[in-house]
Amino acid sequence: MQFASDNTSPVPPQVLEALIEANHGYAMPYGAEAAMTDLRDDIRNMFEAPEAQVYLVATGTAANALALACLCPPWATVYCHPNAHVEEDECGAPEFYTGGAKLTLVEGPHAKMDPAALERAIGFTARAGVHNVQAGAISITNATEAGTVYTPDEVAALAGIARAHDLPVHMDGARFANALVAAGCSPAEMTWKAGVDVLCLGGTKNGLMGVEAVVLFDPARAWEFELRRKRGGHLFSKHRYLSAQMGAYLRDGLWLKLAERANAAASRLSRGITALPGSTLLHPTQANAVFAAWPRAGHRQAQAAGAQYYLWPMDQTLDGLGHETVSARLVCSWCTTEEDVDHFLATIGPASGHDR
Repeated sequence: MQFASDNTSPVPPQVLEALIEANHGYAMPYGAEAAMTDLRDDIRNMFEAPEAQVYLVATGTAANALALACLCPPWATVYCHPNAHVEEDECGAPEFYTGGAKLTLVEGPHAKMDPAALERAIGFTARAGVHNVQAGAISITNATEAGTVYTPDEVAALAGIARAHDLPVHMDGARFANALVAAGCSPAEMTWKAGVDVLCLGGTKNGLMGVEAVVLFDPARAWEFELRRKRGGHLFSKHRYLSAQMGAYLRDGLWLKLAERANAAASRLSRGITALPGSTLLHPTQANAVFAAWPRAGHRQAQAAGAQYYLWPMDQTLDGLGHETVSARLVCSWCTTEEDVDHFLATIGPASGHDR
């Protein structure tokens, strides 16, 4: 009963097989291998973006921070939601790699920026001219840290505001595949057709050992990204092991199949939890994460049985009356099975009404 994070999942066998195949013989380093050329062509075709430039790094933090550094100067600010990964979970990396750019937090329900709030935030920026930070870039997380999904129209609404103020748009797509299958649209419709300039295409959270792709839809930004990646220590010499992972991930639609499994498991889990007396959802379940509250007694029973997940927020306690609700975050991965979900639901169900 592992629901702590999709980061805890193993690597799909197709990816391991690709790594073994890549390990034969010699290959040029630093992204000059043939597999990277093929991968770049595949991503361009997939996104209907023949001029896009594609680069690989090993972590989502590196992808986001390096991408934002190409979009936002040190004296400017990045607009993002308070629950965005770049704000909550990257230890100041975006500020560090941009050379000091600020993050301006824009509220909105279920971890999605509200367009009106974004417009107000931009309008308030640089109100004293040179004495303030300037408007820099917008960062959208899809799927969000609350497990919700921006539709292409919602992305376009935010990007439209950005365009009106001549600002570039970054998308943190650590769970992009989950968002894509949930929205039922094409990669192009979710990104550049909706106004996104740079996408960080996630792989690790959807099963890869460790690789993320940065897709620059404006090739004019490519050389700066290359320099920043090298200067930041994120250019792999044995790069073929990154391209082998991402190539296998995208081949034959594997990335979407993995995301579909994770999303389906989360949907099953969400339905099961909300069927329990006294249970509620904190956010709509749209991707592969479930944020829900159920009676404390059920939590005690689950944790005694070895279930792994986080209380959310984390400062809650399981001490207290059993009928009182406690909220949690549960994340499903590509290998979460129906049996895993049903076992968990059976564990929390019988104890949900105990008052002790």
